[in-house]
Amino acid sequence: MNSRERVIAHLDGQPADRLPLMPLTMMFAADQIGAKYQAYATDCRVLVEAQCRTAERFNLDFVSAISDPAREAADFGATVEYFADQPPAFDENHALLADKTTLMRLKMPDPLGGGRMHDRVQALALFKERAGREKFIEGWVEGPCAEGADLRGINTLMLDFFDDPEFVRDLFALAVENALRFAKAQVAAGADIIGVGDASASLVGPMIYEEFVRPFERQLVDGLHRLGARVRLHICGNTRPILAGIGRLGCDIVDLDSMVPLDEARAEMGPQPFLLGNLAPVRELLNGTPQTIAVAIARCHRQSGARYIIGAGCEVPRHTPPENLRALFDYAAATRLH
Repeated sequence: MNSRERVIAHLDGQPADRLPLMPLTMMFAADQIGAKYQAYATDCRVLVEAQCRTAERFNLDFVSAISDPAREAADFGATVEYFADQPPAFDENHALLADKTTLMRLKMPDPLGGGRMHDRVQALALFKERAGREKFIEGWVEGPCAEGADLRGINTLMLDFFDDPEFVRDLFALAVENALRFAKAQVAAGADIIGVGDASASLVGPMIYEEFVRPFERQLVDGLHRLGARVRLHICGNTRPILAGIGRLGCDIVDLDSMVPLDEARAEMGPQPFLLGNLAPVRELLNGTPQTIAVAIARCHRQSGARYIIGAGCEVPRHTPPENLRALFDYAAATRLH
């Protein structure tokens, strides 16, 4: 059973030979081929090479086009700062939607128009050509809250929930429409699953999440399923107050950060979604040992139950010792699925 077959079987509830390994590797992956991170984030050929080499070296079951949250916003026209060996970043003092009236004049970017979105679509096509028979292929889009924060500025958006709720809804509707256009191009290029990064959603309480965020996340999840893609939701941070709402989204996989007990998540979210995680990236993965990592994965597996996928709470830190990442595979290889 190869990696692609393993992930599909596991997600379909069919027998698989072991648990899948799907940890997010970005800066770690770039370092595996000696690439600067700016090249990884801006050149699909570098990203694909780094992901494929990392998946092969550490027996990961997928390759992913994730790199940074600035692709969609950059193509909308947002100001993005680039650094030689760090992820691209936004300057909130120059947010594209600092003036809210700009929203009505924004043009929807073309995901095949030669910008940063197009570069990701090209990465998916390269993955399909190089690893499509062996590895599960993951595309990526920004969720409504994250993209809203990227365009408006995260601190300003938090005030907008109270000051101008209709503006927030218009902004999130735009973000979802764009994400689905972007995802459609990625699925056509070869993506099996679309990751949805909505980190800013962890900063709102359950009332705001239920009123503003979850309805648009649900629109996005439903739209992705209509495109024929599976959905992986990734929200960094403490999502404990909104677990029940996340559980009603219908995601195939939910990533959970290390501050969220997986047994609590399972109780709140129900039996359906596959839970992925949630080793503490620094404390347990970077600074741990293969022995302590095996104990931590066993805890995650036990708390999640059978519908579990091995990974860290967030990105694998770039200086993680190779033997620590290999410990994820060692646990999987030693575990029989029932």
